[in-house]
Amino acid sequence: MILACDVGGTKTNLALVERGAYGLRVVRIETFRSQDHPSLDGIVAAFVGTGTLNLEAAGFGIAGPVLDGRVRTTNLPWSIDAARVSKALGLPRVSLVNDVEAQAWSVPLLGRADHVCLQAAPPQTGTVAVMAAGTGLGMSALVRRAGALQSLASEGGHADFSPGSADEMDLLRVLQQQYGHVSAERVVSGPGLFRIYEFLRDRKPDAPSDDLAAELAQGDPSATVARAAQQGRSALAEQAVLLFLGAYGAEAGNWALRTMAMGGMWLGGGVAQKLLVGPPDTPEAWRTRARAAFLERFCAKGRLSPLLQSLQVHVMVTDEAPLLGAAHYALVDGGGAVPTALQRESES
Repeated sequence: MILACDVGGTKTNLALVERGAYGLRVVRIETFRSQDHPSLDGIVAAFVGTGTLNLEAAGFGIAGPVLDGRVRTTNLPWSIDAARVSKALGLPRVSLVNDVEAQAWSVPLLGRADHVCLQAAPPQTGTVAVMAAGTGLGMSALVRRAGALQSLASEGGHADFSPGSADEMDLLRVLQQQYGHVSAERVVSGPGLFRIYEFLRDRKPDAPSDDLAAELAQGDPSATVARAAQQGRSALAEQAVLLFLGAYGAEAGNWALRTMAMGGMWLGGGVAQKLLVGPPDTPEAWRTRARAAFLERFCAKGRLSPLLQSLQVHVMVTDEAPLLGAAHYALVDGGGAVPTALQRESES
């Protein structure tokens, strides 16, 4: 049994993952609100309890840079130390990896029901690029060297935001006044969607109200904007989501080029699921517009546009992906034997 953990700025998922003849399978999972806990230690203790789990490994995917077995999370006031966690679990070691790097490790494990294809293309061999927008923006890639899989650590979400349209240039100037340095994460993330909505709203203060004020004051404002757009209740929300998806597509295309991702582009995180797939009641016409906004900018790379058009693009639609990836990484990091062609047990 492997303990797997996915630490995000909004929620932390822990799971027990079983290694069987057909690969890896999540057998138990619990979700905790990250901001309700002063540290990860208490969450792990609550999940493990007093029982004997007979763990062979533990892998933690964490939103933040992993340096010398330690992480200070980007969007939480947590400091995580691999040595401290391994002592608490009674294991000789635990494996810490960036959360999106963990998602990259999940790609070889995902079955047909675990992803949705946005851009179909003939399969190619090569680096697999992964990008995930949620509370923040993360990037990674999975490469094969000398027959072994290796992952790429990155904090590319904190690199400069690069505008590609007149609206994005105006947005950049507004955000520079607020933050000084404007990272891609300031725009391409869950909170970034609401920043775009506010920017568009404030740019035309005399425009008719879209009557979302009451909804925006309660709960997650970005989720409110997304649902209003999908349901056709707000032209301003639609404009904000389409501008957001254009920026997301452009950033994903940049990452695909920088990693030469001939193995395809995979989108993780809750934002891609909500905006590019959506709940079952999402009108198909809106889903088509949303995907077109993303893919148009993904492929708009001048002389290299045909290369981007030749890549498969997928959205991960299973919440288990980061956990499976963390477990997979823990096995590889600990020198464990991993099948060369893992498949989900449900598809065996």
